Amino acid sequence: MAEGTPADPIRVLLADDHPVVREGLSAMLESAEGITVVGQAGSGEEAVVQAAALRPDITLLDLRMGGMDGVEATGQILRQVPGCKVVIVTTYEDDSDILRAVEAGAAGYLLKGSSRQELIDAVQMAARGETVLTPSLAGKLFRSRAPEPSPLSGREREVLRLVGRGLTNAEIGAELFVSEATVKTHLLRSYRKLGVSDRTAAVMKAMERGLLT
Repeated sequence: MAEGTPADPIRVLLADDHPVVREGLSAMLESAEGITVVGQAGSGEEAVVQAAALRPDITLLDLRMGGMDGVEATGQILRQVPGCKVVIVTTYEDDSDILRAVEAGAAGYLLKGSSRQELIDAVQMAARGETVLTPSLAGKLFRSRAPEPSPLSGREREVLRLVGRGLTNAEIGAELFVSEATVKTHLLRSYRKLGVSDRTAAVMKAMERGLLT
């Protein structure tokens, strides 16, 4: 990219079976610099078709819609558009549904009652490859899992807690007074021990097993 050339906007697809919700989300996102809504879908099936055609950077996907639900749609979208990040936007706080979505590859989840700034931050974080976790739901997952023997070291758990707070590798390094490369090493070891391949899945798996309490 040439010096002085503005970055391409983050291209977002919205999928929700309530038109009013879609319009509200669209208005909030379009008011932010560097984000553009490229399409809307009213069902999981339509979201898959639209994602394949539009190839958005981010898909904001309702968890429960008539027909294909958000979990199935997440898997199909990521298979067809590997570079797309899916963020679940939901009114529901059911742990099992959220975990199913993350296991299907979702980059995280957000409550529909989130503020405009939280929504914009979530899109920007997902576009950077970071984890999107609504704090209230993350806390609920922490509390709902009984601790079990941890395969993770104390520092690996500490790094994952900070990932769960939405910090980047550089920010985690600054927080813990270690290099960014060291943070990456801790994350890679965590992935191997937990049997996962990315940041979001590592945090969610550790929460599920009660390792971050």
